[in-house]
Amino acid sequence: MNAPSRILAVDPGEKRLGFAVSDPTGTIATPLTVVDHQSREKDAQKILDIARANNVGKIVIGQALDWDGNLSDQGKKSSRLAAAIREKTHLPVVLWNEYGTTQTAQEARIAMGLSRRKRSEPIDHLAATLILQSYLDAQGNEPGSAHE
Repeated sequence: MNAPSRILAVDPGEKRLGFAVSDPTGTIATPLTVVDHQSREKDAQKILDIARANNVGKIVIGQALDWDGNLSDQGKKSSRLAAAIREKTHLPVVLWNEYGTTQTAQEARIAMGLSRRKRSEPIDHLAATLILQSYLDAQGNEPGSAHE
């Protein structure tokens, strides 16, 4: 039986990519880092480098859908990024609806009472955490179910 591996989530934005990683059981998402967006190919390689460094067995890419479930322009970019990653790896790459995660992350910062200056810092890794936790929760609570 294979040992569980982590799941990496990416919140791809216009300026930055946010990253979060699960624990080895696929239960809890934790913010990881934020990197600047460069190009689709360079971003795909950076994602794979981070995946390798964190013993990742699956990659979840946030995909923006609008309120009625249609792909937004950013969602189409996420699809192209996922395709670029798939060309470079054997790891499963999953697209996951990220609707509202950036707004939710910002609201959480406000609720925590952070200063305006702290709230202006990048939140992409927090949005990635919300994307990943949503994905993990949807997989169910069975051990290993998030890895199948």
